[in-house]
Amino acid sequence: KLAAMFPNAVTETINENGEVVRAIDKDVLMQEINTKVVDGKEERYQFTWPDKKNSVLLANAPINKTLRPCWEESVDFDTTENLYIEGDNLEVLKLLQETYLGKIKMIYIDPPYNTGNDFVYADNFAQTSEEYFAVSGMYDDEGNRLFTNSDSNGRFHTNWLNMIYTRLKLAKDMLSDDGAIFIHIDEHEVYSLTMVCNEIFGQQNQLGTIIWDKRNPKGVVAGVAYQHESIIVYCKNIAIFAGVPFLKKKENAEAMMKKVESLIKQYGCVNEDVRLKYREFLKQNKSVFTGGELAYSLIDDEGNIYRTVSMAAPDKPETRSHRPIIHPVTGKPCAVSAKGWRFTDKTMDEMLDKGKIEFGKDETTVPNQKYFLRENMEEAVASLLYFGGSDDAMGLPFDNPKPVIVAQKLISTLCKNGDEIIMDFFSGSATTAHAVMQLNAEDGGHRKFIMVQLPEETDEKSEAYKAGYKNICEIGKERIRRAGNKILEEATQEAVDIAKYGESYEVDETMNKYKNLDVGFRVLKCDTSNMKEIYYNPAEYEASPFSSLEDNIKEDRTPEDLLFQVMLDLGVLLSSKIEESTIAGKKVFNVEENYLIACFDDNVTEEVIKEIAKQKPYYFVMRDSSMANDSVATNFEQIFASYSPDTVRKVL
Repeated sequence: KLAAMFPNAVTETINENGEVVRAIDKDVLMQEINTKVVDGKEERYQFTWPDKKNSVLLANAPINKTLRPCWEESVDFDTTENLYIEGDNLEVLKLLQETYLGKIKMIYIDPPYNTGNDFVYADNFAQTSEEYFAVSGMYDDEGNRLFTNSDSNGRFHTNWLNMIYTRLKLAKDMLSDDGAIFIHIDEHEVYSLTMVCNEIFGQQNQLGTIIWDKRNPKGVVAGVAYQHESIIVYCKNIAIFAGVPFLKKKENAEAMMKKVESLIKQYGCVNEDVRLKYREFLKQNKSVFTGGELAYSLIDDEGNIYRTVSMAAPDKPETRSHRPIIHPVTGKPCAVSAKGWRFTDKTMDEMLDKGKIEFGKDETTVPNQKYFLRENMEEAVASLLYFGGSDDAMGLPFDNPKPVIVAQKLISTLCKNGDEIIMDFFSGSATTAHAVMQLNAEDGGHRKFIMVQLPEETDEKSEAYKAGYKNICEIGKERIRRAGNKILEEATQEAVDIAKYGESYEVDETMNKYKNLDVGFRVLKCDTSNMKEIYYNPAEYEASPFSSLEDNIKEDRTPEDLLFQVMLDLGVLLSSKIEESTIAGKKVFNVEENYLIACFDDNVTEEVIKEIAKQKPYYFVMRDSSMANDSVATNFEQIFASYSPDTVRKVL
């Protein structure tokens, strides 16, 4: 149980018999449940670095922040289920912890690679050389430095590890049980990142590493010129993935089937001309199709595309059937594999009835099994991904954006139902958001995205700054707007073309696919709490400090700000439907059809409270200072007790 809850505490140690055994590291466990740094000096197998315990503490430390909505920068705020959040992703992940606990199907990130040029998340770990050596113990007993290179790799890696560790630790709990995280990384930190993920997600939950061959080696270097990046993949629960194979859609399967359909229509039947033209089609697309797709090179008399595989038993032939199969033309028993058949007699009979056995010209050839393409539209996710193209971030000035097609390929391997939530908390140019919308447009899905990005300022000399983009978030939001507009334009054109040239059923399918296409996003910005500071030192008291505490809400905060704070506090999804209405002149928010009703206006009367109670919300929230008079405060509980006793009432 402890290993499942705290995989980073799983270690190896020597027991009383001198044997190396699996164990729980009590110091790590103590750090996880403590509110201060815990010292421990036992030698053990472990992966560590200076300030690692502080990074655990930082991940667990609470913050006094909130998320504020920004209508003017959003697109379709009232109807969209997508989120774009501006702020330090460490703070944002903490704010989202309760609300999105176990709800994220896929986390897809491209963090800083620690090349020495792109580190922007310093947190509380910016160390001087002196501080670094003091923490890491690189002094002898007399206080002399043990080696001369005072600015060596240790501190360089430490800062990056502290940054990535805290964020991945928080991210893990947000994954659903059948969820997974995909992390881009290059050669600088691929091994360190793997060790970090082994601790946080558990080594047993590693699904593997995808090598992305970018077809473009780096320039002149001292050693090997890398032309690939690694994409490390970990799941939340390997037991679920063991029961459901990790597969991806054969990208070109539909195109292959449509080609055969058109050839059969052209020639009127399945003949050798159809088979020849189909093989030529595969040859022409050899550089595009995967090896698994190219293997489906045969067409049977019914027009089924298929490939052949051996039916020979792989092992223990004495337990398998050796029954001969009668050749359909010669009527004689066919040759049998020396190992026998891998299937039982009953299964072989079923395969014969369904035309799934391939015979040779006569009985001397051992029959094979036929794999129909239509029954095998998915294939295993390969460890190699080839794509040498680039992406221009929809014409926006952004250095090295991830290609949309790569993001689409990866997201589609995991998010097949079409209603999943995909999170990217190193959003950058928002390629992930673009890929999610594009996938939805192609298959009619309703996947949602959550983008998180630090509003890092652009360099005044950069093209982005010259184009008017003062920070990366401005680029990301504009990217989503442009991508959404382009997708809508393409969808509209497709619908027009189908309506003009297609069949009626194709028109219906197209309209259904685009009917609920969501290309909007709600912008939320991480900010200080909406509540005033309530703790004061004696020296900070004014002559009459209590007048400033009559209202505990900061003056610059709006009712909408308070609503989203309440949604976070109560675990209500930030993409939830919000409706506004007016009751006796007061603005009332209704979230998810009476799940949460809130009113933050002043001078709220009993009439307002009574009308809200009649709607029987699950939650009702208002400000303490909103009550019109003492009578309202006195009768508040009684009104709900009469009309909606089960409503959970909260007062800010």
